[in-house]
Amino acid sequence: MKNQIINLAQGLIQRPSISPDDQCCQQLIAERLEAVGFKLEWLPFGDTLNLWATHGEGQCFAFAGHTDVVPVGDEKQWIYPPFEGRIVDNMLYGRGAADMKGSLAAMVVAAENFVRHNPNHKGKIGLLITSDEEASAKDGTVKVVETLIQRQEPIHYCVVGEPSSSKQLGDVIKNGRRGSITADLYIEGIQGHVAYPHLAENPVHKALPFLAELTSYQWDQGNEFFPPTSLQVANVKAGTGSNNVIPGELFVQFNLRYCTEVNDELIKQKVAEMLEKHGLKYRISWHLSGKPFLTAKGKLVDTAVKVLQKITQITPRLDTGGGTSDARFIAPMGAEVIEFGPLNATIHKVNECVDIDDLATCGEVYYAILEDVLAESN
Repeated sequence: MKNQIINLAQGLIQRPSISPDDQCCQQLIAERLEAVGFKLEWLPFGDTLNLWATHGEGQCFAFAGHTDVVPVGDEKQWIYPPFEGRIVDNMLYGRGAADMKGSLAAMVVAAENFVRHNPNHKGKIGLLITSDEEASAKDGTVKVVETLIQRQEPIHYCVVGEPSSSKQLGDVIKNGRRGSITADLYIEGIQGHVAYPHLAENPVHKALPFLAELTSYQWDQGNEFFPPTSLQVANVKAGTGSNNVIPGELFVQFNLRYCTEVNDELIKQKVAEMLEKHGLKYRISWHLSGKPFLTAKGKLVDTAVKVLQKITQITPRLDTGGGTSDARFIAPMGAEVIEFGPLNATIHKVNECVDIDDLATCGEVYYAILEDVLAESN
């Protein structure tokens, strides 16, 4: 499978699919899957292209991934052109090599090879592929999942090909993620001249006790699977740009990465209580990027651990840290979901790259997980 994986990964990297522009990456994948008997369903929403490809019937094991990538930044800083897919010293360079065109290629090749060898396999194999993961994530996996739920087409097990490995391939499996919620808070004051503060009301001064409480508040202690909930102020803005004007409004944007000990409604309620306590005039809007999810030990986690121990000789650590992924949209279906993929050391960086031997091993791992899970499907 190695050459198949590398050739497909290079073909995907050579398409500059800056989110959400797919640049025909999914068409390249679709043609391969259709050739081995997969049923293709195109699910475009807005400016996002999504592909749901399936083979067989019964309990569904799905691979999920994205074809979109982040911008390359200053192309002059790249050693090799970011959309060339050049291999040097066993490393495949290019935007998306690690996140996540390399693992996407490994999943596709694993699935098509499995179907060739097992045309009458148990269960159903699905591939859910989107071009909207790196940007807004509003018209991609979340919309496909909504469609599947509406027509009562469940996913029972899902492997997302995000680059989960830390120091060596197979050392980490992501079996959950924290929730993410962002607040845009506007605290109202009265604009005026700095020499006449009695005629104005400085929202920055008024907000300081609230901000001190907000940033020092202990939301929870975390639990066996998650670290404690954390809050970070991301943006602060006030003033007109003049040094003699008291601002009339203060803007504060903050984000919480929260564990399963709290929920988004409790967070909103507590922040509102703090604001009222400090007597602030305000307006606030919230954006929930995703709720926390956890796949505890079960068929998928146990199988993945067993397979990695056999193929890589490593016992992976189950981890829920890091940012969010499209797994947050799939887990609420009731699916067992994990993330496994290559090293994440260079993702979103200049000179992003991945070891081609690691991609080949990813393909072996995906194939073995798929084989073991479907063998026990009803």
